[in-house]
Amino acid sequence: MKIAIIGAGPVGQALGRGWAAQGHAVTYAARNPGSDKVRAALAGTPGAAAAPIAPAVAAADAVVLATPWGGTEEALRAAGDFAGKPLLDATNPLTPAFGLALGHTDSGAEQVQRWAAGAKVVKIFNTTGWENMAQPAYPGGRAAMVYCGSDAGAKTVAAGLAADLGFEPLDLGGLADARYLEPAAMVWIKLAIVQKMGRGIAFGLLRR
Repeated sequence: MKIAIIGAGPVGQALGRGWAAQGHAVTYAARNPGSDKVRAALAGTPGAAAAPIAPAVAAADAVVLATPWGGTEEALRAAGDFAGKPLLDATNPLTPAFGLALGHTDSGAEQVQRWAAGAKVVKIFNTTGWENMAQPAYPGGRAAMVYCGSDAGAKTVAAGLAADLGFEPLDLGGLADARYLEPAAMVWIKLAIVQKMGRGIAFGLLRR
């Protein structure tokens, strides 16, 4: 699959490396494909390419959004029309003080859907740190990756890409259920960073 990743930070790089290792064609989509950050992403992702955002999106089968929240709208406007492609939203609408900017009656994913012309948005890869995206296997089993979206085909793509990385994909429901997933990300952030448990923790689903 041809995957364009908008954002070459730790999350985008961890996802890109994992998918490239599984044989997917990864392109880092950036306003400046020659930046130091993008060059570092390419150096760590064998076989990956870099391109401006609009042509990278146009050539992709699926697109991943891994930008800081403050740069999300601008990046999506630069992307142009997604033409019905799956857009996997890994962002969280965080304020500078690490609070949620949206919630209860709206979500970052729903805002992304309004900004992203023609996209089929799936909320995914937002509830854990990049270290778990690089290695989701734990002694007790696979880390869970909960996702939601309103298009069945786009969710199938998202679930498959999560499984390719080693996660257990769990379908939460429609895109409005991102109102629950985004606060869930804050639980991981609080435990791992604020409570200093460390970033080597993940959530999983236990079954009886």
